[in-house]
This record gives sequence, C-alpha cells and structure tokens, in this order.
Amino acid sequence: MSTPPAGPGLDHVRCFLLDMDGTFYLGEALLPGALEFIDILRQQGRDYLFLTNNSSRSQDDYAAKITRLGLPVGREKIFTSGEATARHVRSAHPDARVFLVGPPSLEAEFRAHGVALDESKPTHVVLGFDTTLTYAKLWRLCDLVRAGLPYIATHADFNCPTPTGFMPDVGAMIAFIRASTGRDPDLIVGKPNRMFVEAAAAKLSLPLDSLAMIGDRLYTDIALGKTSGITTILVLSGETRFEELAASPHTPDLVFADLAAVAAYLRLQSPG
Repeated sequence: MSTPPAGPGLDHVRCFLLDMDGTFYLGEALLPGALEFIDILRQQGRDYLFLTNNSSRSQDDYAAKITRLGLPVGREKIFTSGEATARHVRSAHPDARVFLVGPPSLEAEFRAHGVALDESKPTHVVLGFDTTLTYAKLWRLCDLVRAGLPYIATHADFNCPTPTGFMPDVGAMIAFIRASTGRDPDLIVGKPNRMFVEAAAAKLSLPLDSLAMIGDRLYTDIALGKTSGITTILVLSGETRFEELAASPHTPDLVFADLAAVAAYLRLQSPG
C-alpha cells in the first residue's frame, strides 16, 4: 500500500540515502523492486548511497553481500554507523583508547580509521551491534559505564529484521545497560542523529536539501527528517506496520509498500 502522490515531489532529490535491512534486502534475498529502483535512478541521472545503522558489518562486508545479491557495488557506496562512529572518535578524541563492544569486522573498521582499542585501560566505551556478544563483555561494559567513562553507541535501533522475525539490536542493549547502570549513551551517532546525514552529505559533496532518506523504521529513518530537514520515505517491507503510523510522532513525507512502489512513483516524475 502506498500513499497517493500528494506528498512532496521528489524532483529536488539528487541522491537517495537508502537503508538496507528491511528496505533493500531481507536476509539473503532482495526485496521487491530493489534492482528496479536502482535502474530508475540511473535512468534519471540520480545517485544513491546505502546508509545503514547496522554496525555489525563493515563497508566491505556489505558491498560483498549486495554484489552477491545482484547489484555490483564498491565500498564507496556504503556508509555505516560503525564507520561514522569510528570517524567521529578519531576526529573528536584522537587520543582515545576504546573498549569496543562489537564483532571483529567493527574492530577492524575502528583500527582502519586509526582508533586505538584497549580492553584493560580504556578512556572511552563504544557500543555497536555485537552479534558475538558475551555476558562477560556486557558485564565489563556496564562496569565501565557505571564508572563514568564517556559512552558512545553506534545507533539505537531496537530490532534488526530477519527472514524469520526480528533479532535484538543495539537499542535493546542500551536498555539493558540503562537498567543496570542508570545511564544512557552520551552520544548516539547513527540515525536519527543529524551528524550522520551531514557526514553522508559531505561524503557525497551534496547539500542536505538535495537528499532523501528511504527506510523501514519510523524512529530512526523517518525521525531523520525532523533532525536534518530532509525528505523521508517510509517503506513497509521491514519493521514498521502501516497501523503504527497514526500513533507515531515521526511522520514520513511519503509511504510505500516497497521499493517497487517507489520506482513506479519516480517514473511519474521528471528529475530535477
């Protein structure tokens, strides 16, 4: 189901920021219209950048997966909250020694950006989407957060969609840590933080008002519209159900069933 084309036009959009999990693919399968959507962008002379809160994989991991699923892309087409967080830590805290809760791919991302990792005497803690999480690691993180170390999270999605349902994401881990320590992260880098989309705009050398965000989550993808002022498009192929819209404080500019419906809508418009 999609809204009628009564929302904002998309002629002004030069690049679509495209969520992955629940938007472009689900598990090991592309979602309806994924490749068709990319074809339409190419025909209309527009660009795209995969912008994902999921920090469980690196740019190279995501590029390899998307290529395997049928769209050959390089790592330059991927921008993750993990990369954005590593860049932020390196820039804002160049001497930081980080206790990082994340899988090996996220550790490699941080090291590649020159961030020192230190489990014994860290100065900062970073919580990522750790699919290798152990109780010992979570316990250590709570001790460090309770001790007052600066505490950063890559993103705050509660769930990650899978072909069989949902798996707990960083937002669920944040809730666990809050219950134990009484603290929330000092900074959450990913969507809906404006700094994430500003970093994407800088990477693309484009103004913010020429971008649009397409995603499946109201509280991150669509909330980004309020924090950054960009056009937002909700697809109902992932986490959000249509009936949740009425109660949400985050209102998308346009709503579509999936990328196939977005592609059909774009055919009705002329590029700006």
